[in-house]
Parts: sequence; structure tokens; C-alpha cells
Amino acid sequence: MKVALVGIGKIARDQHVPAINGSKDWELAATVSRHGSVDGVEAFADLDTLLAERPDIEVVSLCLPPVPRFDYAVAALRAGRHVMLEKPPGATVAECHALEAMAREAGVSVYATWHSREAAQVNQARDWLKDKRLKSLKVTWKEDVRRWHPGQEWIWKAGGLGVFDPGINALSIVTEILPDAIRLTAASLEFPENRETPIAASLVFAHPHGADISAVFDWRQEGDQTWMIEAETDDGVLRLTEGGARLSINGETAAEQDADGNPLLGEYPRLYAKMAKLVRDGGIDMDLAPMTLVADAFLLGRRVTVEPFEE
Repeated sequence: MKVALVGIGKIARDQHVPAINGSKDWELAATVSRHGSVDGVEAFADLDTLLAERPDIEVVSLCLPPVPRFDYAVAALRAGRHVMLEKPPGATVAECHALEAMAREAGVSVYATWHSREAAQVNQARDWLKDKRLKSLKVTWKEDVRRWHPGQEWIWKAGGLGVFDPGINALSIVTEILPDAIRLTAASLEFPENRETPIAASLVFAHPHGADISAVFDWRQEGDQTWMIEAETDDGVLRLTEGGARLSINGETAAEQDADGNPLLGEYPRLYAKMAKLVRDGGIDMDLAPMTLVADAFLLGRRVTVEPFEE
């Protein structure tokens, strides 16, 4: 199938392009970007022109920041194209519901992707936890924003999510591996005085069976980067590290699925394989559980002003 990639930035170059080029399901047929392109691939400056001139392209994959993404998705859906959405799938929950309704009306597929759910050990963690009694779960997601998001000013603007841009990855894993739904009960969000989005957050959740669940996100981490989920159960302790790429249960390390040192290896190829299946089956996947928790954090969270952040 032919796919057009819209938004040629870091995530597109690092993850989407290699995943598409390495897939037997996909051909990267065109790109849309005002500033970027991919060697050997037809480039368009705007989506409307692509939709008009390339009716043979069935799928549009949107790698834009969340705020402008809705209008692009609407245009693609109205043109009868299947749409794949980078995380988070929109700037608001209402936007995402609207896109799903439009896709259903048009009879096309739309996919809200959560790449961290495709990390190598997430499925094994989910399977192990499904019949255990959970006592506690703690998320520690700490990284250096200067290292991972250099020069990305949009992420500090309203709608850019700030530290929840990586934090939502953790929540996508949590909502995938837990057999029971959780809800937010308290949050503290730290906003640099010169920024519109938070640089750190602490969250507390309610679990239907009383387990203690919390999360700490921080973008000021220097040195070792930490992406860890630790769950204590009646049958021992499960620990997911490196964003779900590594797993240990009661101190025993699970066999590595992707072992070349790249924590994201395999995630985007698996996303594109799922998108291919959705298109073939006429399916829709718009799970918004991670986004709902983030929205609730902004609704319920206590705002704390901290020192300015400078790149």
C-alpha cells in the first residue's frame, strides 16, 4: 500500500521512514512538509495538493505536532484516505472523538498509535500481570529534555504537553498492562515561569482493588535516563525498564526481544504492521485511555511555578 508521510521532522526521519522502508506492506510514495523531504520520494508543500494529485495514495500518516494535526486529519478523511496519527492523537479529547466519528462515516480506518505499547516486553508484562493481585505500581519517567527534544519550541506551547509528551508513553504502557482501569485522583504539575507546559509532574491514581499507583515525570534528569515501571503483586515484583524494552520478574531478566541497544527498535514497524491490518480489515483503533489520564491531570492538577527553563 502507498502511504504519504506528513511532517518530516526528527521522529519521521528516525522512526517512520525506516519502519516504512523495512515493511513488506508499505511503499513511501510521498511526503508533505514545508521544510523537509526524503531522498527519492515525491515531495509536496501542502496536503491539499497531494490529495488532489495523488488519488492512488491510500494512507496518510501524520507526524505533525498535535495542535495543527486535526485539520490535516480532517482533510485526509474527507478525501477518503485512511489516517495514522502519531501520539498523542490530537490536541484535545474532543478532536479525537470527532476524527473517529468522521472515519466511521467515511468508511475508512483511523489509528491512534501509542508506540510505547509496542516496546519489546510490554505484551509479556501484560500477560504476567493479568491473573495477579496488584499491591502497588510506580512509574518513574525521568529524562533530559535538552537531549531528546532540542529546539522543539512547540512542545513548550499550550497544546504541546510538555513533560507529558514522554509521560503519556508511560501511561500508554500502564493502561495496556493493567487488567483493570485506573483513574486520576491527584496531580501536581510544575510549570517553568517562562513556559506554557509543565516540566515535571507527580500523579496519584485510584485502582478498583485498592492498589497504590503513582507516577513521577521529570524533564530535568541529567546523567542516566530513567523509564521504569515497577509493579508489586501477590506473586512478586515485575519491573519494566528502558521504556518497556527490558523486563525482569522477581529479579530474573526476561530474554531480550530486541537486543541491539536501541530501546525503540521494533516499535514503529509493529505500529505500521497494525495499521496495515486495520486497513485490510476496515478497522478503527482510537483508544484514548492514556490521553484521558493526561487531560484529567491538567483538569485536576495543582499548578506549581518553578524556575525558568532555558534551552
